[in-house]
Amino acid sequence: MARALRLAERGRYTAHPNPVVGCVLVKDGKVVGEGSHLKTGEGHAEVNALRAAGAEARDSIAYVTLEPCAHHGRTPPCAEALIAAGVARVNIAMQDPGEDVSGRGYGMLADAGIEVQTGLMASVAASLNRGYLKRVTERRPLLRLKLASSIDGAIAMAGGESQWITGPLARKDVQRLRARSGAVMTGIGTVLADDPSLNVRSAEIDTGGLQPIRVVLDSRLRMPLTARMLSLSGTTLVCCSGDHDSRDLQKSNAEVMPFADNGGRVDADSVLEELARRGVNEVLVEAGAELAGHLLENDLVDELVIYQAPHIMGSQTLGLVTTPSWLSLSDRQELTITDVRRIGRDTRITATLGQVA
Repeated sequence: MARALRLAERGRYTAHPNPVVGCVLVKDGKVVGEGSHLKTGEGHAEVNALRAAGAEARDSIAYVTLEPCAHHGRTPPCAEALIAAGVARVNIAMQDPGEDVSGRGYGMLADAGIEVQTGLMASVAASLNRGYLKRVTERRPLLRLKLASSIDGAIAMAGGESQWITGPLARKDVQRLRARSGAVMTGIGTVLADDPSLNVRSAEIDTGGLQPIRVVLDSRLRMPLTARMLSLSGTTLVCCSGDHDSRDLQKSNAEVMPFADNGGRVDADSVLEELARRGVNEVLVEAGAELAGHLLENDLVDELVIYQAPHIMGSQTLGLVTTPSWLSLSDRQELTITDVRRIGRDTRITATLGQVA
C-alpha cells in the first residue's frame, strides 16, 4: 500500500479534478503490475496496473489507495475491470465518499465473490486527497493560503516595496503549489500593485497542459484591461459584486461573474462554492495582507504555507495579515505546524488551522 500511495503522487499536477490514485498488483509475493491515475479521461490506476500485469493479474492481490469506481464516466468502472481480470482480493486504503462511488465499488467487488479489505494506511490516503474529499463532502475546495515574509513578519516596506523578500528556490517552490491547485486566487489590490500572472511557468513541472483558473476578487470591477493574466491562455475569473458594465473586460479574455456583497467585499464563501461546482479541489491564495486577513477572520483557510526569509525588515513595514476584528489575545488563531523545512536560504512552514486534539 505504501508503494501504491507513492504511485498516486505521480498524478499530483495532472489528475485534477479527479483524485490521485495508485494501484499495485501482487502475486506469489511479487509485484506483477502497478499504475497511477495521471489525467482525467485517461486510464485509472487500477486499469493501468491491470494492463501492466496482463495475464498475471488473475488470482493477484490488488492494493488500491481509493475505492475503485463503479460507474460509467469518461472511463468504464474500475471495479468491473478488477472483476474481469480475476483478482482474488482487493485491499482498499479508504472509501471514496463521492456520490457516484461511495460503497458501490466495494459492493460490486464483494458481490462478485472477491475478498475486500479497507482501512490500510487510510489516514495517509486521506491526506493525499484532502481537497477532493473536502469538495465532495462539503461542496467546497480546500483553501491554502500562501504568505511570504521576513523573519519579523513583514511582507513589504511601508511604501510597498516587496520584490523580492524570499529567494529563487522559494519562488520555484510556489510554482509547485500552483501546479497542484485547480485555482489561484488573489485580490484586485495585488493585481493593481504587482500585475501578477498567477500561472505555472516552471519547465521542471509537467502539468500536462493544465493551468489553474486565475481568480480575482474585485468587488468594484477595477480590473485593468491591460492586466498581464488576461493575455495568457486559460480562464481568468473576475468576481465582482453589484451591477457593472463588464463588456470590455469580457472582450479582453476575462470571465466576469457577480457574487453577493459581504461588507463591501465579494463574498469569498460563495466564490469557493462556485469553484467547487467547477470541479476545483484546491485553491491557492496569493494575496496581500487585507484579503489574507479577511479569509482568516472568516474561518475560510484550511492550510497556511508561510515562507520566511532570514532577514529583519524593521518597523517601517507592512504586516503579514490585516485582521481588524482581532482585538485581544483570545482572538488569535491557533495553528498546528505539520511541516518545517529549508527551501534554499528560506524556511517553509506548513500549518493547519486549529489545534490537534
